[in-house]
Amino acid sequence: MPALFRPASLYLLLSYLLISSLPFFPLLQGQPVEKTWHLLAMELVSWLGFWALLQRPRWFHYLLLPAFFAVPVEVYLRLYFGQGISTHHLGIMVETSPKEAMEFLGNKVWLLLLLVIAVTAWWWSLLRVAKTHSHLDWTHRSRWAVLLLFVIGIATWTYGEQIGVAKAAPSASTSAAPTSGATSSSNAASSSASTEDEEKDEDEEEEASASASASASSVPAADAGTLARWHASLKKDLPPLPHWAKIPYDEEIYIRSWPFGLVLRGNDFWVERDYLAKLSEKSRAFRFQAHLDGNPATPQIIIMVIGESSRFDRWSLNGYERDTNPLLKQESNLVSFSDVVTAVSATRLSVPIIVSRKPAAQSLKAGFSEKSFLTAFKEAGFKTYWLSNQMSFGQFDTPTSVFAKEADVTQFLNLGGFTNSSNLDQVLLEPMANAIRDAAPKKLIVLHTLGNHWNYSHRHPKSFDNWKPSLFGVVNPAYTDLKNKQALNNSYDNSILYTDWMLSEVIQKLKTSSQITSLVYISDHGQTLYDGSCNLAFHGHNTDYEFHVPAFMWYSDAYQEHFPDKVVQLRLHQKARLSTENIFHSLLDMANIRYPDEKLEWSILSKQLKPHTRYVDSYGWTNYDNATLKGDCREVMDKKTPLVQEK
Repeated sequence: MPALFRPASLYLLLSYLLISSLPFFPLLQGQPVEKTWHLLAMELVSWLGFWALLQRPRWFHYLLLPAFFAVPVEVYLRLYFGQGISTHHLGIMVETSPKEAMEFLGNKVWLLLLLVIAVTAWWWSLLRVAKTHSHLDWTHRSRWAVLLLFVIGIATWTYGEQIGVAKAAPSASTSAAPTSGATSSSNAASSSASTEDEEKDEDEEEEASASASASASSVPAADAGTLARWHASLKKDLPPLPHWAKIPYDEEIYIRSWPFGLVLRGNDFWVERDYLAKLSEKSRAFRFQAHLDGNPATPQIIIMVIGESSRFDRWSLNGYERDTNPLLKQESNLVSFSDVVTAVSATRLSVPIIVSRKPAAQSLKAGFSEKSFLTAFKEAGFKTYWLSNQMSFGQFDTPTSVFAKEADVTQFLNLGGFTNSSNLDQVLLEPMANAIRDAAPKKLIVLHTLGNHWNYSHRHPKSFDNWKPSLFGVVNPAYTDLKNKQALNNSYDNSILYTDWMLSEVIQKLKTSSQITSLVYISDHGQTLYDGSCNLAFHGHNTDYEFHVPAFMWYSDAYQEHFPDKVVQLRLHQKARLSTENIFHSLLDMANIRYPDEKLEWSILSKQLKPHTRYVDSYGWTNYDNATLKGDCREVMDKKTPLVQEK
């Protein structure tokens, strides 16, 4: 035991302790750490098993090298964005080229170099200690006892995962019937609290569907069937694990641990990367055979802005009493469409409908065999950009990344995810300006914004905190508490006000160009916001507030001079029944890009435009134009029987 207190041993132990304490960094910032003791216990058990297995620090210290280099990144992200390294951040680091990294770092590259040198020196000094001192070598026979316990624990956990765990018998207190007052209270609480999990449940369902699809693509059908039958047989013949023997392993907690959780995060990244590659492979050989109908040397810029969680009736452009669009309303060349719907109120499923020809009724099915409008523009001679303030990799973002990577230049700029410390959408303005200055004569620039995603009060700076009381400055507001209804709605309107400024900045930048320029904006879905007596909020519900989305097109004077007939049709179709399925065809028509199987009857700028059946995800595929809106939630209910959905 005295050997543990020698300077060399203390230096080694304290260094490992420092790395392991990174998940508790929020405590230094006065913020709580979820399930602290569970996390601490899992880290301690992991160190015991790791040390027992490899016995000597000089043997396992090499394995910790990646964790040491990840320390500065983890501290930076926690300090400025309130979160640790995630699958998304690993994706950014792997996908970013050295040139892009140098441009991003600028003068900070020297600070990074000093950090690399310091971390390397730290790791090397610990390696020397581990090699020259054997005080921390685990040679006692207790090591074998720990290893045996680990083997038993892993076997028990595996059994419980595969066969199942028996439920604990209910106690007398929990089995007693609640009083009518308790029941009433419970129902009232659930009506409010249910909204907290609705969005999460919706995303988890999407994730499960995608994971199942990815797994199925890597396992032959016959083998998968055999495994399923074998597994079902085992579950039938073997008894479940007793509830008292359940191992308290929680992957969501363990993935936050250091340094061991980094392995799970790395694995998640490679799984997502592999899934992305499989989706990309489906459309690898696809071509639109698109070509430009016009002079390829004529300079032209088209900007496509994909909004997030924005709601039609909260835009003053569309009649809202609050002036949430004071800047956009000044644009005479802007046409706001009054009747556009999205098929699904989930980003993961709605964006593919916007950017490709994927039919709305196939939006719940993973993958698509065609590419997006990015490839069609590239075939027609445009240089393409995808600039995103959303996520690249992660539970709900990979399908969009498949399309994003078709672009000549792809940049994911959001280091904060959807957290309170996320970048504001103005982070897209500088790379957009760089793209506009590019020497290529024809350019398509896609801006994927964070828009009006919860937490609304963190989607804008303080200068846009116009309507009060709001939730601005509140780190974790209780968004299921109806007491916050007014503040929540004010914050949402403030985020729309900021979106107005952001889009105006983009338009002003296009105005300064002498080229033929135009812009299209559309939101992926809307939001429900405790409307009237409705106790639902956010998205993932079947409400008209989520299906009816804002969309508009802006065009420069040069565009109008070059394409006068298109502008005439655009204005004629301002009140047409449209959906996100129209965007792909309209965008290509806007650029005068032609291809063999084009469908001009889907283009807003064509005199051939025809209405189509608009399906929305509400108890099956509901015909939006043959539906009623139920109650204050405006739930979309088909007057007939909705179509069965394929997943």
